[in-house]
Amino acid sequence: MRNIAIFAHVDAGKTTLSEQLLSRAGAIRTVGKVDAGTAHTDRLPIERRRGISVQSAGAVLRWKNEEITLIDTPGHSDFAAETERALFAPDGAVLLLSAVEGVQSRTESLFDALKKANMPALMFINKTDREGADRDRVLDDIRSLMTEDAVPLWDEDALYAFLAERDDDLMEAYLDGAAPDKEKLRRILIRETRALRAYPVLSGSALRGEGIEDLLDAVAELLPPPDKGSESLAARVFAVSKDDKMGRIAHVRVFSGALHTRDALKIAGLDEERKITQLRRYTADGKGEDTQALHAGEIGMVMGLDGAVPGTVLGDEALLPRAVDRESLSAPTLQVSASAGKGREHALYRAFLELESEDPLLQVGYDSVRGETVLSVMGEIQLEILTDTLKSRYGLDVTFGEARILYRETVSAPVEGFVAYLAPKPCWAVIRVLLEPLPRGSGVQFVCPLTPKQLPIRYQRQIENAVPLALKQGVFGYEVTDVKMTILYGEHHEIHTHPLDFIVALPMAVMDALDKGHNQRLEPVMTVDFLLPGQFLGRVMSDVEKMRGKVQEVSRTADDRRARMHCLIPMAEMLHYGEDLRRMTGGQGGMTMRLHGYQDAPDSCTETCPRRSVDPRDTSKYILAARSALEGGIYDR
Repeated sequence: MRNIAIFAHVDAGKTTLSEQLLSRAGAIRTVGKVDAGTAHTDRLPIERRRGISVQSAGAVLRWKNEEITLIDTPGHSDFAAETERALFAPDGAVLLLSAVEGVQSRTESLFDALKKANMPALMFINKTDREGADRDRVLDDIRSLMTEDAVPLWDEDALYAFLAERDDDLMEAYLDGAAPDKEKLRRILIRETRALRAYPVLSGSALRGEGIEDLLDAVAELLPPPDKGSESLAARVFAVSKDDKMGRIAHVRVFSGALHTRDALKIAGLDEERKITQLRRYTADGKGEDTQALHAGEIGMVMGLDGAVPGTVLGDEALLPRAVDRESLSAPTLQVSASAGKGREHALYRAFLELESEDPLLQVGYDSVRGETVLSVMGEIQLEILTDTLKSRYGLDVTFGEARILYRETVSAPVEGFVAYLAPKPCWAVIRVLLEPLPRGSGVQFVCPLTPKQLPIRYQRQIENAVPLALKQGVFGYEVTDVKMTILYGEHHEIHTHPLDFIVALPMAVMDALDKGHNQRLEPVMTVDFLLPGQFLGRVMSDVEKMRGKVQEVSRTADDRRARMHCLIPMAEMLHYGEDLRRMTGGQGGMTMRLHGYQDAPDSCTETCPRRSVDPRDTSKYILAARSALEGGIYDR
C-alpha cells in the first residue's frame, strides 16, 4: 500500500499527471482533459468550468501489486491552505515542476512544507516536450534553490556517484572503477529516499504520457508504505466536503487502529460524541464504495462526524506519526466584507459558517457596526469560487467589498495584565500575566512557572489551552503574535472555581495588558518572483523600490531576452500591481508571490479589524457570552 499526494505550482500540469497515472494503471478508461472539464479529479462544477483545482481529491489505482491512494491537490496559491492540509494524509509525495518555468515561488514553499512534515518525496520535471524546456537547468535550480540532495534517475553515472557518497562499501567499489551493482544501488536509494537524504528526480511529459510508468515504478518502490501503528485509534481529518446525496463528508487518514460504522467518537470542542453513519473507500471516480471499516494505513470518507474540521484528531493524538503545525499553513492575508442584499444577512452568515467548517481559515465574523459578514481570504480567485459556491449551493447572490490587508499585532515593550474573575458566582479565577516582545517570526511562547501548590496542574493546562483564544484578536482586532506569555500568578477556589473559569479569564487578563498601549501593528511581507522581458527589468526594479521592497536576486538569460527577479515587498503595496505589470509589459511579464513573514508596519498605518466576538474589555457582555447567554459565545468565532 502507498499513500501519496501530488503537489505543484499552478499550471505545472498536476491534474494532467494525475489523469495519466490513473489511466496507465488501468483505473480509468480514458484520460480526462482539464481544459475540457473532463478530468476525473476535478469533481466540483466550478473546477470543470474553470479548469482549476479547488479541493484536494482522492483516487485509488493499482500498480505492480501495490494499491496506491493518490491525492491531487490544488496548485493555485489562493488554495494553499487546502493543499498543505493534504500533508495530514500521505506517507510520500510527488513534487511536480515545469521543465520551462522551473522552480517557482510556490514550488519552494511546498518543498519547505514537505521537509517540515518529514515526508519523503520524488520530483517530476514535466512538460519536457514544450519549447524552452531544459530539464538539466531545472535540476540545477532544484539543487541551488531547494536541496543539494536531488539526484536524476535518468543519469546512472550521477546516481552511482551520489549514492557512493552515502555508503562506504559502494564508495570503495566506485573508486575501484567497478561496474555498479544495480540491486545494491536500488536498496541504498530506497533507504536514502525514505530517510529524506535523497530526492529522486524523474522527467517526462504528462500531456504526451511520457515518463509515466517510470514515475509509477518509483512511487511503488521508493516511497514508504504506511506504518500499521497499534490497536488504539489515531486518525486525522484532512479535508471536509459536501455531497448532495451523502451530505457532509470528512476525509480521514487512519494511522493506527480502525474506524467502524456506528463507532461513537469524541470530537474536540464538542460535548456530545458523534456516531459514524457510513464509511467509504476511495475509488477513481470519487464516488467511493461502502465499507464497514477503515484500518490503519487507509484513507477514506466518513459520514456522521458533524463538527469535525480539517485537522481534527480522532483517537489518541500522541499516536500520530507526525504533526503538521497549523501555524505552518498558509495564512490568509486579506479580509473582505460580504453582502447578499437586505433581508438575507442572516442566511449569508449561516452559509459562510458552514463553509468555514470546511475551511477554518475563512475566519468568518460579523461586523455589528457595519452590519456585514466579514471573512479572511487569500485572493481574487478564491472570491470567485466562493461566489459560485454560494450561488449554486445556497441560492445566494453575494457581492464582496474591497479587500483589506490582514495585519497582525504584537507588544513593543513588556506589559502586565490582571483579572479577578469572581462574579457572578459560581466562578473564581485570578490571573496575572506578563507579555514580552519577541523577534519577528518567533510566534508565541508560553511559560507557566507556577508550582502545583500555587495553582493545580489542571488549571495551568486550561490557561495554556486558552492561549490561542486570548491572542485571536488584540486591541486593533488582529491576531497577536511574536510574544512571550508568562503566567506570574494564579488563584483558584476549592468551591467556587468552575472547570472553564481560567479559559474565560485569560482573554480578559491579556486584553488588560494589551489595553495599556504598548502595541505595534505588523504588516505582511510577500516573497515576489518576477519573470519579465529583459527590457522591463529596470522599470520594475524602480517600482519595487517605490513599494518599499527589497530586490534579493536578479538573473538573466544568456541572450538578455528574459529576466528573473526575486524580491520582498509589503503586501499593502502589491494589491493592484499585477494589473499594472500586465499592462506595462503587454501581458508578457508575470509574477508569483507567497507570504514571507511580517514586519513592523509604518507609523502612518491606522488600520483596524472588526471583532468576531465580544471584546473581553466589555467584561459584562463578555462573561454573558462566555456563559452562552449571548448568541455566538466566545469559543468558536
